[in-house]
Amino acid sequence: MQLRTLLRLPHRLAYRAASRMLGAALTVVLASILCLPLAARASLPQALIEKLALGESEERIAAIGEVVSSGDPEGLVFLQSLLAGDVQTVAERQVLIVKDGKAVDAVTGTEVSPLPEGAEEVTLNNRLRREVEAAIAALRLVSTDRTVRLAAAKALEGGADEGMLPILARALEKESDPGIKALLTIIQASVQLKSPDTAVRLAAVRALAGSSSSSTKTALLGLLEKKGDVWSEPDAAVRAEAQISLEAVERRLVTGQRIGQVFSGASLGSILLLAALGLAITYGLMGVINMAHGELIMIGAYTTYVVQNLFRSHLPDAFNWYLLAAVPLAFMASALVGMVLERVVIRFLYGRPLETLLATWGISLMLIQGMRTLFGAQNVQVENPVWMSGGIELLSNVVLPYSRIVIIGFSGVVLLLVWLVLTRTRLGLFVRGVTQNRAMASCMGVHTARVDTWCFGLGSGIAGLAGCALSQIGNVGPDLGQSYIVDSFMVVVLGGVGQLAGTVYAALGLGVVNKFLEGWAGAVIAKIIVLVFIIIFIQKRPQGLFALKGRFADA
Repeated sequence: MQLRTLLRLPHRLAYRAASRMLGAALTVVLASILCLPLAARASLPQALIEKLALGESEERIAAIGEVVSSGDPEGLVFLQSLLAGDVQTVAERQVLIVKDGKAVDAVTGTEVSPLPEGAEEVTLNNRLRREVEAAIAALRLVSTDRTVRLAAAKALEGGADEGMLPILARALEKESDPGIKALLTIIQASVQLKSPDTAVRLAAVRALAGSSSSSTKTALLGLLEKKGDVWSEPDAAVRAEAQISLEAVERRLVTGQRIGQVFSGASLGSILLLAALGLAITYGLMGVINMAHGELIMIGAYTTYVVQNLFRSHLPDAFNWYLLAAVPLAFMASALVGMVLERVVIRFLYGRPLETLLATWGISLMLIQGMRTLFGAQNVQVENPVWMSGGIELLSNVVLPYSRIVIIGFSGVVLLLVWLVLTRTRLGLFVRGVTQNRAMASCMGVHTARVDTWCFGLGSGIAGLAGCALSQIGNVGPDLGQSYIVDSFMVVVLGGVGQLAGTVYAALGLGVVNKFLEGWAGAVIAKIIVLVFIIIFIQKRPQGLFALKGRFADA
């Protein structure tokens, strides 16, 4: 046994020695590779770098095309440095990349220290800047990150040229994502429209039939133009196919436009609903013409602004969740102001609509001036949280912003909560009882004055929620509420005084109709048409869409 061990010992020693030698050799090789200058690791050729940095405009544009055709990753790095203004040259025609105070030779990759005197930054005119930006987008098409590739494809849409066809073809071969591949196909077809080969143009026109971009429509219209007796596209078959593709693209664009109008209308309707929902309680159920309702919306918006600043100063890490605190605080702030308003002024004016109107109008002016004194006359900006930034792109001409989507959902939640309060709680029972027969409710032991206060506070708090939502889609200023008070009254009157269902239908209906009319006649004419329609409708049906029997109706 010992003999066998002794015989095997030299082999083990030899194996260990060989392993150590191999490891040392690999270490030396890796170290030598890492220590090689950038030029030995696939840098751009010196002639090409000099053209990009020192050539004339046409020469530099041609050099950019060479970089794009090669697809060299080092070319992407150099073009990004060029676009960022990090490329400098010296008198000896040496090209340097200077960043963070360190200079590196663009050809050899060696560090140059100190920075040579007389170094000048390489500047780009607008044309060269556009070419470099397009080239960078093209080179990003081969990235392993899907988000980078998608952004690059969108950047190239409508801005690619024939020099990018090789890299587009290469990107199409490697692309596995269906959405990006379809977009690249459209981009490639748009470039191939200028091909001298009729078959290539015909195939490109057919491929463009699947596009939903307005730039594609423009390109197809260009093929169908006629100057004198000469067609822009000489081949009749290509023109016929272009007409078919143009009709398909226009159908998609119209569909996208309709989707966008419906969404914009629903968004506007949800904002009108939030603004009018509180008014539907204070005016519809209580019969109070509150001209300060818009200022209660403004108070909710300013409360959101204050909460935002507090979070930014004291809880910066939780800033993206400041709305969770702003929503209840906006409700409470406006509700408190509304309850004080009811107890101090309005309770003495029930049954006297003209005096109520004048008194609340004067209070609205006081609130506006108070906000101007506290926050200044200039508008203040409320920043959206990160999760409300951006949007969903359904089509090339349809983007649904997250902020609007959240507001639509928020309006639905508020509406549900108001319905539950009015139909499933003791307060709601008292409100409905006082509304239908105040004297009988008082005889049954209901404290009607207290119910009035709580009901007015509820309507005012909902106005504060409307202000919180409005702060996410625009600036906040002292005159914010004035923009919505008239529309809120129109929604309540059209829907039927005191009816939540009518308020919902009227708000959404007016929002959608207004957006469609804006696309047809413009914003000003659209508002005039809507106002005339409401006047005629109320003349024919004074009770609105839904009628309610109650204190206000009987008055």
